[in-house]
Amino acid sequence: MVRNAWLLGLGGVLLFAGLSAVAFYVASRPSVLRIAIPHGDGEDMRLVQALAQQFTRDRASIRLRPVIAEGPIQSAAELDAGRVDLAVVRADISLPREGQAVAVLRHNLVAIMVPAPGSVASGPAVTAPKSRRARAAAAKPKPNPIAAIDDLAGKRIGVVGRGGFNAEVLGVILRQQEIAADKVTVVPLDPDNVAAALRKTPVDAIVAIGPITSRFIADAIAAATNGDKRPTFLPIAASEAIASRHPAYESTEIKEGAFGGAKSLPGDAVETIGFNHYIVARRGISDTRIAEFTRLLFSVRQGLARDVPAVAQIEKPDTDKDAVLQAHPGAAAYLDDEQQTFFDRYSDLLYWGLMLMSFVGSAAAWLMSYAKADDRVRRMRVIEQLLGIVQAARSAKTTEEVDRLRRDVDAILVRTLHQVERNDIEQSALMAFSLALDQAQLAVNDRRAALMGQTAEAVPPAAPPAPEPSPPEVAVTPLRLAIKAAE
Repeated sequence: MVRNAWLLGLGGVLLFAGLSAVAFYVASRPSVLRIAIPHGDGEDMRLVQALAQQFTRDRASIRLRPVIAEGPIQSAAELDAGRVDLAVVRADISLPREGQAVAVLRHNLVAIMVPAPGSVASGPAVTAPKSRRARAAAAKPKPNPIAAIDDLAGKRIGVVGRGGFNAEVLGVILRQQEIAADKVTVVPLDPDNVAAALRKTPVDAIVAIGPITSRFIADAIAAATNGDKRPTFLPIAASEAIASRHPAYESTEIKEGAFGGAKSLPGDAVETIGFNHYIVARRGISDTRIAEFTRLLFSVRQGLARDVPAVAQIEKPDTDKDAVLQAHPGAAAYLDDEQQTFFDRYSDLLYWGLMLMSFVGSAAAWLMSYAKADDRVRRMRVIEQLLGIVQAARSAKTTEEVDRLRRDVDAILVRTLHQVERNDIEQSALMAFSLALDQAQLAVNDRRAALMGQTAEAVPPAAPPAPEPSPPEVAVTPLRLAIKAAE
């Protein structure tokens, strides 16, 4: 291992570099968010597609993947089922249980207008009667002119929109005025071709719902205009009452001249109700991902405003805790400038991690100390064995006992030499062992010499005995040669 240390070092560096590259690749990959969009909502679809394309061009860390839903209810259901991460929903239809607001996509106003006489919406102009009696009948004022919401009873009302959702908004208004549903005739109008639909089925009033700049409100106004004669907008006087009974709606107004023209339209501010289209995120999605999406969403508005004017209508949601639709914590943190840093988010984990590491380190130190104490006890036991051999050698009665003690000393020496080769013995312990070994060998040699001297005096010289088998040879290593030289 010492000879190949540079290879091990190079392998460690390459392993660290590889792990760093993998970590960087995973961290730099863009996060894909699936967003559900109701089918048929062309403005929302164009807006989301423009956002997705802009995120891709900018190589942003968030990418959008649109998912078409059948309608607003299905869009909310997709989010609740966990099949998408984001969804475009209407506040007045069906807010998802698991959804939290990220942004107000657009603010919708309810515009109720009475077409000008002779306009496309009110039907073809009536030619002047030729007979005196017919002219007199035509000169009489028409009964029950439409001047307020209450006058809509018994009338034909065209509602611009698909799926019947805008008709439900009209129903809320009529119920507030205690007008039964069977007292009016609702005529659905195709938002892609309002004028053609009104030309086939003229109406007494038109309900158009959308942003103040929406195309289909402009088409409805054009169909309800006859030259210099402009449509009349009906105020919803009970807007505050409706908002209090239905939190999804809010009381608002159509500003004077909001629809422009040579003559300001409307001429005066008109009281009405409105509601929002939201981009909502599924509860439980990482706050960091939603905060980054919110940052990107509001940062690209200026660049897209010229190509997609609807992007300028994106607003931040209500971040108060008592909001009708609570904001996602990640979006709220970004919008309120309360985003947490890395240490803010993970300070508790870091604290407990350090505490755990300290505990583990203490436990490891205790185990090492316990193991070292066990080694010391084992080494002291060897020294005690050598001291026991010293005592036994001094009291040995025969040379056979002395020889057995010498073999024990040799066995202890072999075991200790193996420990020295494995570096399992400390220098201080080795010095104590060497001292005990010297004493044991000296005691054995002295006792053997004494016993051999007593035998020589008591017995006359005889033939020399057969040589004693010598103890097994111990493999000679440089360390052992050094120990023998020291002896």
